[in-house]
Amino acid sequence: MSQTTKLAGLKGRLVMIGFGSIGKGVLPLIERHLDVDLARAVIITAEDAGAEIAKEYGVEFRVLPLTRENYRAVLSPLLGQGDFLLNLSVEVSSTALMQLAHEKGAFYLDTCVEPWPGGYTDPSLTPSQRSNYALRESALALKPKLAGGATQVIAHGANPGLVSHFVKQALLDIARDTGSRAAVPADRAGWARLAADLGVKVIHIAERDTQLAEHPKQRGEFVNTWSIDGFYSEGMQPAELGWGSHEKALPPDGLRHEFGCDAAIYLKRHGASTRVRTWTPLEGPFVGFLITHNEAISIADYFTHREGGKVAYRPTVHYAYHPCDDAVISLHELAGKRWQLQDSKRLMMDEIVSGIDELGVLLMGHAKNAYWYGSRLSIEEARRLVPHNNATSLQVTVGVLAAMVWAIENPKAGVVEADELDHARILEICAPYLGEVVGAYGDWTPLQGRHFPFPEDVDSDPWQFRNFRVV
Repeated sequence: MSQTTKLAGLKGRLVMIGFGSIGKGVLPLIERHLDVDLARAVIITAEDAGAEIAKEYGVEFRVLPLTRENYRAVLSPLLGQGDFLLNLSVEVSSTALMQLAHEKGAFYLDTCVEPWPGGYTDPSLTPSQRSNYALRESALALKPKLAGGATQVIAHGANPGLVSHFVKQALLDIARDTGSRAAVPADRAGWARLAADLGVKVIHIAERDTQLAEHPKQRGEFVNTWSIDGFYSEGMQPAELGWGSHEKALPPDGLRHEFGCDAAIYLKRHGASTRVRTWTPLEGPFVGFLITHNEAISIADYFTHREGGKVAYRPTVHYAYHPCDDAVISLHELAGKRWQLQDSKRLMMDEIVSGIDELGVLLMGHAKNAYWYGSRLSIEEARRLVPHNNATSLQVTVGVLAAMVWAIENPKAGVVEADELDHARILEICAPYLGEVVGAYGDWTPLQGRHFPFPEDVDSDPWQFRNFRVV
């Protein structure tokens, strides 16, 4: 695919909610690759930042925060059959927008399942009820009701989203390199059998962001390469992970949910204070944060293999994220201030002077030990490829573009997750914008190079979660 190819035609109106780093970064991709009349498009956002970029592309820009009370009145006149509701906001209910889009016959896409304000922190809700697990269940509960309607893709950016397709390609690579003659699976059950047959026990979404700004973080400032509010919200949720069938025991602070698919657990602490060991090819071993993400649950659920109605196989899946160094310092300051977000926030974009985002999936426990597959994208290449992006945002925005194309090409799929999309088609669209896409094997395990004063600190099976967790 060339960087001028029109990939799909959208006959209806584009309505974008939210215009943060992802909205600003995806607009040039939409203009480049979708046959859409941007003069009819509308951006609705809670903040006035970005008005000049909207004007650059000829898109109407409205500063109008959406609430429970006004979202129908604001959006209903703008939506009709064949339109596209692109939700890139925070604290606007995904399920509310999904139902409205269905009523209007409009496509829908978000990058994560969001609640109304307070949904992440409401003291009347249990940690289970305000988890990503619960938010995902609420969206999937709409599947029967919205079946056969215009396609609605939930939780599809980079992660969640793109990484689900990395997992499938990684499984095919491992199968090829271990001499498996398995055909490319044709359905969900086939993919689960392949993962089980290969012996994959653990999947990390392993990411190391090394982007560096010209000006270092200041006292009282939170700095990050993507949405500060989004990062803070998910960091304050309980740490969550898909829970594998090979795990011997729940963590001491681990709990199961009492509803839903039962593919995941949560910890009685938030993700911003939960650390795990992981590995990427360029960085090598490092410690990241176990931040809750939809894909940790959806991937674990999708690759569950059942026999006789019982779970015979499921991998443990979770995010292992080392953000840019200034964001780590920001988190350290945040913790010292009793998790009260700093008054000053800075999204790193034009001031970035170097660095890459190494984002991929690390599949472990199979015959070749560990295999990482993903994207290495530098700030220099991101800027060369698409304006208004850094390395982190471009990995997200091209995932948004790819899911929009898939939805238009498959217009009556109803509600779908990333794991249900055609991974080859998504990767074909994304590849020109991901920098170096590589797969690399490694001999790393979470026990490597560690010294244990107490035998009870470890398990002899390296792939137990207790060995990954830093306590």
